[in-house]
Order: sequence, then C-alpha cells, then structure tokens
Amino acid sequence: MKAEERRKEIANLLLSANKPVSGGELSEKFGVSRQIIVRDISILKEKGYKILPSYAGYVIQGSPLKERVFKVHHTSEQTENELKLIVDCGGTVVNVYVWHKAYGKMEAKLNIASRLQIEQFIESVRTGKSVELMNITGGYHYHTVRADSDEILDLIGDKLEKSGYIAPLI
Repeated sequence: MKAEERRKEIANLLLSANKPVSGGELSEKFGVSRQIIVRDISILKEKGYKILPSYAGYVIQGSPLKERVFKVHHTSEQTENELKLIVDCGGTVVNVYVWHKAYGKMEAKLNIASRLQIEQFIESVRTGKSVELMNITGGYHYHTVRADSDEILDLIGDKLEKSGYIAPLI
C-alpha cells in the first residue's frame, strides 16, 4: 500500500471510529512502524485534519473533506460497478443505509476507498450467509460519500446518474 493510500485510510478510520485509536493499533493494522504512523498523522494535520492525541489514542475533530448522501437503486449484480464508479472518481463510500418501514434507519459502516477494499467487500458478501442491506428495501439505499472537493462529489453524482443508479427522491 502506498503512503498516500494509507493516509487516506487512516483518516477514514479515525473519522468513523467511536473511540480514540492508538498509534499501536494503526501501526498493526497498516503493517508499518509507529514512527511512520506519527509522520502520517503530521501530514494529515498539515492537510487540514484536526487530529488530537489523547492518552487513549488519536481522535479526529474535523476534516477538510466534503460529504454528500446519494440515494441509489440497483441490483446486487451492479454493486461492484457502483462502488468502483465512486472510488475511481476519488470518493470514499463511508456507509450504506436504508429506511425500513418497521425498523427505521438501518446502517452499516463501509469506509471503502479502493478497488482492493471493493474486492474484499464483494467477496465477503458472496461467500457469507448474509445479503446486502439494500435487498430488504428492494434495492433502494443511501450512501454517504466523502471526497476532497464538491467538484469530485458532483462528478460522482453525474456518473451515478448516467449509469442509472440515482433513485428519485420522494
């Protein structure tokens, strides 16, 4: 994994964490030394991330990234293509959620930012005994997507629209 990809994944991990994440945890997860993690955190701070050290690990308080929610509809066979479209434009698929009439909002964190993560996700769905969350609402679901700029989010929206994935808002 390249340094820039690792930093993007560190930022995504910190943004989605419910608790501080230690340098040791990050070091182990990414297979690099704690010294490299400290340098990565410094670089992320220079890029505008508000990352604070605490006794229990790193906590992120702010991000220079933009976010947008897209309501989409497609089949399970189209999931991989949808995710690749978003990632290839520079987006990170933060989560997937559905609105179920009986259960309300049901959400799963994804933090998919690369084709490798897409392959791992698709493989886990295909080999598991579970189905994608969107299947309980007939293929309708929402993704929160994070990117460096509104222009990238606009591009992602345009590509999702051209692919026929954008669902009408009701």
